[in-house]
Amino acid sequence: MPDHASDDLTPLTDDPPRSGFSRRTLLVGASAASVLAAAGWGAAPKAVAAPGEKIVKIAIMGTSDIHSNALNWDYYKDAAYTDSGKNAIGLARVSSLVNQVRADVGRERTLLFDAGDTIQGTPLGFYYATVEPVTSTGAIHPMAAQFNAIGYDAVALGNHEFNYGLDFLDNWISQLDAPALAANAVHAGTTVPRFEPFIIKNMHAGAGLPAIRVGVLGLTNPGVVIWDKANVSGKVDVLDVVETAARWVPVMRRRGVDVIVVSVHAGDSGLSSYGSDLPVENAAALLAEEVPEIDVILFGHAHNDKPQVVVTNKTTGNQVVMSEPAKWGQRLSVFELDLAFSRGTWRIVSKSAHSVNANTVEDDPALVAVVKAQHDAVVAYVNTAVATSTEVLSAAESCWKDTAILDYVNHVQVETVKKAIAGTPEASLPVVSIAAPFNRAATFPAGQVTIKDIAGLYIYDNTLMASVLTGAQIKDYLEYSAKYFQQVAPAAAVAPETWTNALNTPDYNYDQFSGVTYDIDISQPQGSRILNLKYDNADVAPDQRFVVAVNNYRQSGGGGFPHIAAAPMIYNAQVAIREAIVAYASAAGTIDPADFHVVNWQLVRAGTPVF
Repeated sequence: MPDHASDDLTPLTDDPPRSGFSRRTLLVGASAASVLAAAGWGAAPKAVAAPGEKIVKIAIMGTSDIHSNALNWDYYKDAAYTDSGKNAIGLARVSSLVNQVRADVGRERTLLFDAGDTIQGTPLGFYYATVEPVTSTGAIHPMAAQFNAIGYDAVALGNHEFNYGLDFLDNWISQLDAPALAANAVHAGTTVPRFEPFIIKNMHAGAGLPAIRVGVLGLTNPGVVIWDKANVSGKVDVLDVVETAARWVPVMRRRGVDVIVVSVHAGDSGLSSYGSDLPVENAAALLAEEVPEIDVILFGHAHNDKPQVVVTNKTTGNQVVMSEPAKWGQRLSVFELDLAFSRGTWRIVSKSAHSVNANTVEDDPALVAVVKAQHDAVVAYVNTAVATSTEVLSAAESCWKDTAILDYVNHVQVETVKKAIAGTPEASLPVVSIAAPFNRAATFPAGQVTIKDIAGLYIYDNTLMASVLTGAQIKDYLEYSAKYFQQVAPAAAVAPETWTNALNTPDYNYDQFSGVTYDIDISQPQGSRILNLKYDNADVAPDQRFVVAVNNYRQSGGGGFPHIAAAPMIYNAQVAIREAIVAYASAAGTIDPADFHVVNWQLVRAGTPVF
């Protein structure tokens, strides 16, 4: 057995965590029984013991896509989190749910896993990775501190764990009490896992009974090698999810496990956002179908809420129970398994899954205390004023109109790149820019603009790069981007909210160019929509060369846009775009659309502008 895998032979106990905080904080206004019953706990048919058998119930809990949400807090609104679904978020809420499951089932008969994407996603994660990085200060990362306080048994790595580089990731893993798993993330050019592939946990079954051995295999997403190419190229390869599981599951069985769990950072659609050059991105259901001997799968990545999915394995005919908890800690997945012991062997006699809603509980005070000082520091940071806006700038219509607030992103990107390439051979080329509407709710108020406002506009931790594209390549790029719109008849009523997100294309994959002018004719079929592509009032020539300011996600191939990933790169100083916007606004002191807003694209139908 490779020494990447560990075998925990010590039965779980209810000892307090190392932080000293209690794990026994009770729900506010709800009993364990009422919350769990409402969520479906115990609803599965009761297992019936055969003569001479003993039935033992265990619970396996799971989270995914926490995305640095420690508390029920929206840093962009500087207020408690709210949404139309009345959801609550954060690990402090998750902790209250976990406490109740442990109280109901017994601490020694529960396990808790995570399926990845933990350290990136809110200003809290950004702050302790870039503004006051824990790798420099020696502080405990807030998400490590909370994971330790809750008492996770293992965590799988998501693709966003790689956003801040391998050194940062290694530091975070070193702070965790639980092992971090990613069997398919291997040393480049080998099949040797860079991280632990799996662990085995022994669960106390009761007096006179042997321990129940539960193995959990962790798998990350192959898209890491595209989305974080700059961080992993030549260092880490990410292998096929299904093929990797097929390698390691038999190893786990040979180690004598009674239950096999897979924690995988992949959705279950079988589809990929990056084409067919890499293994399937959302392979969770394929995993269940194609790899024998898996019992339950905790999955994530797609940010869906799927309390239970049952998939039949093609080889064995056995059913695999899967669950995906909603993002940000909105749900806790709970797998309920009954095992029977006879003739020296444990066997699963029933299994089911459900999820518990975090809005049924309050924050665990102990988990709030763990991160309160760090949270307060981030709140103060995001409320720092950086500039004054001459008017309200809103992103509400950015998905169908050229808006000033998105032009500001492009303006900062162009000015940053122009300054960086001065004196180089490419300095004589026109500089254009690409940006997408990440957040329709983003607004710069008239008057004081804070870091919070800028972070609400640019919600991802992307860095700025620049590559060279030709006019023909820009035309192809724009045609690809324009697939975002439904085809709309010239005389149809104007209802732009219903025209977007065609082919399930998310807003963040609708790229808009600044620096060139063009029309998008949405009455035409996809692929034949870009008209009047011009630069400086002249038609763009197919061989004309442009410097294109672009974020690292897109330049690395994220979204599958044509040409950009293979284009010659001329600038990559690892400048965070959000920080570049903050710095530019702070230096200028004023944000005035008259300085940067140019309506350079529009929607048309049969040549007639929509607006």
